[in-house]
Parts: sequence; C-alpha cells; structure tokens
Amino acid sequence: MSPIGKVIKKLPRVFWASNIMELFERWAWYGVYNALALYLTLSKDTGALGFTQGEKGIIIGTGSMLLYFLPLITGAIADKIGYKKVLILSFSMYVIGYYMIGTFDTYGRVFFAYIFLATAGAFFKPIISAMVAKTTNEETSSIGFGIFYMMVNIGGFIGPFIAGLVYELNWNYVFYISIAVIALNFIIVFFFFREPARDESNDIGSLGNKIIEAFRNIIFTLADWKYVLFLMIMTLFWTAFNQLFYSFPVFINDWVNLNKLGASVGLAPGKITAVGLTSLDAFFIIVLQLFISSITMKFKPLHAMMGGMLILAGGLFFMFASQNAWIVILGILVFAIGEMASSPKYTEYIGRIAPLDKKALYMGTSFLPIGAAHFLAGILSGKLYANISEKFTLLTKAVADKGLHIPALSDTFTKNDYLTMAAEKMNISPHELTHYLWTRYHPSRIWILYTGIGISAAVFLFLYDRFILKGADVSKNSIRE
Repeated sequence: MSPIGKVIKKLPRVFWASNIMELFERWAWYGVYNALALYLTLSKDTGALGFTQGEKGIIIGTGSMLLYFLPLITGAIADKIGYKKVLILSFSMYVIGYYMIGTFDTYGRVFFAYIFLATAGAFFKPIISAMVAKTTNEETSSIGFGIFYMMVNIGGFIGPFIAGLVYELNWNYVFYISIAVIALNFIIVFFFFREPARDESNDIGSLGNKIIEAFRNIIFTLADWKYVLFLMIMTLFWTAFNQLFYSFPVFINDWVNLNKLGASVGLAPGKITAVGLTSLDAFFIIVLQLFISSITMKFKPLHAMMGGMLILAGGLFFMFASQNAWIVILGILVFAIGEMASSPKYTEYIGRIAPLDKKALYMGTSFLPIGAAHFLAGILSGKLYANISEKFTLLTKAVADKGLHIPALSDTFTKNDYLTMAAEKMNISPHELTHYLWTRYHPSRIWILYTGIGISAAVFLFLYDRFILKGADVSKNSIRE
C-alpha cells in the first residue's frame, strides 16, 4: 500500500461521513447559487423572476455576506448545543429555503428566502471544517483537508453542471434537485455521523458569553492595523473573483452564442448553457489544483497571491471582452489558475502570520473580507453593470435613441416580448439586434472595471509587501508590531 493509502486508511468513518455531507451540501448550494443571477433576472416567460440587475445584486450580495459573517455566531452555537442538532437544523432550513426561493416571486419574499437560505449555510459551514480538524492529526491533516477541498470542488462542479442541463426545461427542476440532494444528508447525519467531544456547559448564559467573547476577539485581532490593511486589499481580490457568480452568467447569456459552441462539438441546441459553463471553474480546479500547488509552494505566500491575482485578472479580461465562446472558456481556465494560485495561499498566509496562541482568532477573521467582498460584488453587478453591459438596459437606450414606442414591462409584457418587439420595429433579427447592441454600446467594457479591481489588488499587495512589511519574512510571526 502506498504512503498516501496508509494515511487514508487511518481516517475514521465519521471523517468520511462529514465529507460526503460536504459534497452533497456543495452540490445543492452551487446548483442554485451559480444559476441564481439568471433566475432572478431572466424574462418571466422563461419561468424566471425578471428582477433588475440592481435587485439581483442586493439579494445575492447581502445574503452571501451574511453567509460568511454569521458563522462567528453559529459556530459558537454548534459548539454548545451539539453538531448533530445544528446539522439537522441546517438541512431542514435548506429544504425550506430552496423551496421558498423556487416558489416566491416578489422581491421582498425572495430577498427573505435567500437570507433564510444563507442562514442555513451559516449553520453548516463551520461544522464540517471543524470535523475535519477534529478527526485528523498531524499525520493525516494534510491529506484530510485535501480530501475536504476536493469534495467542495466536486460538489461545485456537479451542482451547476446539472442545473445547466435542466433549467431551460423548467426552473423548478433546479430547486427540486437541490432539495433532494440536501435531503440525502439526513440519512448520513442520522445513521453515520457521530457527535465529537465538546464542552458540556450548555447553558444559555455560557453560550451568550461565548458569542460576546468571539466579538471581543475580533476587535482584538482587528487592532492589528497592518493585518486590517491586508484584509482590505484581499477584499478587492474577492470582489473581482465573485463576478464569476454575479455578472458572468448574465453576460454570457446575453452576448455569447452557446448554441454555436455546442454545434461545433456536435451537441444539440441548449445543451451548453451559461450556468453549465461556470461549472468549468470547479472542473479545472479538480484537474489542476495539485499541479498548480506544486508550483506555488516554491514561492512565498504573498508573492504567489500577487501572481494569482494578476492571472485571475487576465482571466476576467478573456471572460468579459469577447463573444467568442472558446476565448471565454480560455478565460475561465486562466481565471481558475489564478484562483488556485492565490486562494489557498491566502489561508496559508494568515495561518503563518498569526501568533501561536491566536491562530483561531486570525483564521476566524479571514472570512471578513470574503463577506464584505460579496456585498461589494453585489453592488458592482447591479445598476452599474446593467448600465454598461446588460442587453435589456442597452436595448432600452437604443429604443429611446431611435424614438421608438414600446410598452413598459408588466406581468403580461416580459423582457423577451420587449426584445422581440424592438427587433421588429428596427426591422432586424434578434441575432442582428444583439450584434447591433454589441458594436454600438460596447458592453465588453465591463472587463476594464473587473480586471482593474483584480490588478489593483495585486498592486496594493505589492506595495504592502514593499513598504509596510518592507520585504520582511513574516511567515512565522505576527505582523503586529
């Protein structure tokens, strides 16, 4: 048996139960999440909701921000009342949340449903990573966390891949599949999950004290101004990164002829979709992560992050600058390489700079820039994105410029109806209308914003390393003075 095989054999059954739950949870989550921007904004006659880009940005940005902020509280709750109880609560909320998002059709109700769903995720998120830590030791932790991240990306690939195959048939299928997949976790948690050892002082008072202590620890950690500056720089990076979910599916659906791509590889129309295309990011990570990690391990974490940021920014250029589907796929590949080079190094860097007795505090605050970036990404992908790149918004400008009269949107007159009538009044086909809008309004300009944010993060990180840290090797010490 190989050395890796011997290590894997030492991992307990509860480790595998926890990781299978992670796979199913990520499958269900990304199946909805990667499709959500389209579901919220596509024309109502497709079964979607027809919201504005601004409404989409607020819903996804706010909910996803809470998904990363709330574990500071939900983790403490899980420690006190038990992991199994919180997992059952989380899965129950997931089922209800997916059902509500697929059923509700008004902005306020959908906003509530996504907040509810994000809260379900916040209960789940800290538990599985804690279980991996609790069920591994110094010998098995490296392989254990490698398996954990592999499960994340397998789920992140399968979920949107399947959603991309079914959403054009009926949007309800996307939500039903996620409900069914997350429900499988009830079987695992009831029959295969074993509660780890925990603090038995379960009174409400001690729970409240633990939550208060968590916030005090955050304040203490954020008193390190150099660390705060680093987190602010990383907020820029994650803001650029999140456009893979917030803007990219909408952009591809509006401007790139995926049926032409499908025909070039012998597939029927509708087999390649914008949602399915986003799943390639996770696929490339599954295939290439070990290779990329073998390269980045030769560099200091900050240097690897700088390079990764620049590569990811280049990927955003290819993803948003062209109508050629093959160039877009190249962009996803480049984006994924940048993600693989920078994202793991981010966690590694924080783990290195944290004082030995404060590692948990620093790792806890590492999610703050990710949460803040979700909110900022939602804003950027809202009205600003719409004015620069959304086909429907640009079409309304063209209609106004030509002095055409087309009814306003309503429950009986959808975005697709508006597009069809505009093409008829302009005496061109829908394909010709897309080409006209592309060449007249240049929606690809959005790459300047998104790529610029990614490059800015790399430049600021370089300046941070050069003038704040002054090139010092802080790999084994805190950056606190």
